[in-house]
Amino acid sequence: MKLISWNVNGLRACEGKGFSDVFREMDADFFCLQETKMQEGQLDLQFPGYDSYWNYADKKGYSGTAVFTRHKPISVERGIGIDLHDHEGRVLTLEMEQFYLVCCYTPNSQDGLKRLDYRMSWEDDFRQYLKKLDQQKPVILCGDLNVAHEEIDIKNPKTNRHNAGFTDEEREAFTNLLNCGFKDTFRTLYPEQVTYSWWSYRFQARQKNAGWRIDYFVVSDRLMPLVADAKIHTDVLGSDHCPVELVLK
Repeated sequence: MKLISWNVNGLRACEGKGFSDVFREMDADFFCLQETKMQEGQLDLQFPGYDSYWNYADKKGYSGTAVFTRHKPISVERGIGIDLHDHEGRVLTLEMEQFYLVCCYTPNSQDGLKRLDYRMSWEDDFRQYLKKLDQQKPVILCGDLNVAHEEIDIKNPKTNRHNAGFTDEEREAFTNLLNCGFKDTFRTLYPEQVTYSWWSYRFQARQKNAGWRIDYFVVSDRLMPLVADAKIHTDVLGSDHCPVELVLK
């Protein structure tokens, strides 16, 4: 079974850059999107054999998540059940027979760390949400988690240490999540591989490969033996992020 996750940085813009071709080529069972930046009815995107589920932000042209799936879910949950967090379309949970699939677009702490305090409250609440799901059945979490966890996950760790996405607080929050019984699939399989999933549009960062690995598939510990591979498709264009992949046996 193949799962893809991609922060498309505006689905309408990405569709104009070949999104549908990438979608068909990747031929995934689940295709999860973050930062769709859409409201309902703004783009009629359908693929034969797939159902789609959406969580839109209240604010137009902002945030948003979606999942295209070949497998009918038992139920679909939008948000995490906490009003403070549930107006930005950031979380979409599909309950499947054997697992929960959680598509997430984690809030950015922003320039000057304006939103770091909010981000920390989000981290605590989201971790509790995942732990609760994990008590019922295993979890597959994917998405733009807006943190480069280790120094290997970022091109310039020293100069970025106090920047959004690489603060000690954000990195520690990710460690705390892993310590609750979850695995970062890519880093577990490839402990020393340097590969990024996001590049700034500035300073020709992508051409220079000055990137960050902030897009993940994280799974419950007990699912890790079923993970056949985890990939980062650095060659796929259309967004400032590239798709990441999980293959299950």
